[in-house]
Amino acid sequence: MKVQLEKSYPMPASADTGWALLQDIEGVASCMPGAKITEKVDAQRYKGTVSVKLGPASLSFRGEISVLGIDAAARSLHLFAKGTDTTGGSAASMDLTARVEAVDAASCNLVGTSEVTMSGKAATFGGRVMGPVSDQILGQFAANFAAKVQAMRDAASTPGAAATPPPVNEPKPLNGLALMWAVIKGWFRSLFSAKRS
Repeated sequence: MKVQLEKSYPMPASADTGWALLQDIEGVASCMPGAKITEKVDAQRYKGTVSVKLGPASLSFRGEISVLGIDAAARSLHLFAKGTDTTGGSAASMDLTARVEAVDAASCNLVGTSEVTMSGKAATFGGRVMGPVSDQILGQFAANFAAKVQAMRDAASTPGAAATPPPVNEPKPLNGLALMWAVIKGWFRSLFSAKRS
């Protein structure tokens, strides 16, 4: 099963600051809910985990991220990630191209195009649910990314400070039930707004 997404999120910092964070693979991974880089194999390959909490149960995926390309002139990054859960019952891969587009001197947009492929138990959610869930995950990622670029912008405006990514925090597991609840609320909202029109 495949889900394709293209999203754009406004960022509260210059394109140069956004690009500085986008090149930092570990910093970017820490913005993804439940994700953690566990090993840097080399400059192009990283190993990591993603933790998902579904009520009392927890799932853990192990995988690898490959940096397929970095274009500094276009402020663009191309990644491919793949992984399996620890029981081997599900597998997923993601082909992602992300870029930073300047808006003005103090703001930019983070634009991403991705294709997510799922198999096994993870694919049983179906396309109808995977799209909204992916939207929720990307929304959380963008909010975390925005917080980091804002911290970098603030640090750079302090005399003697450099515009470097803030320290990586320990990731919290992705809360699957909270995501599903957000999807259900969104579905009801769209249902009632359609009836009004």
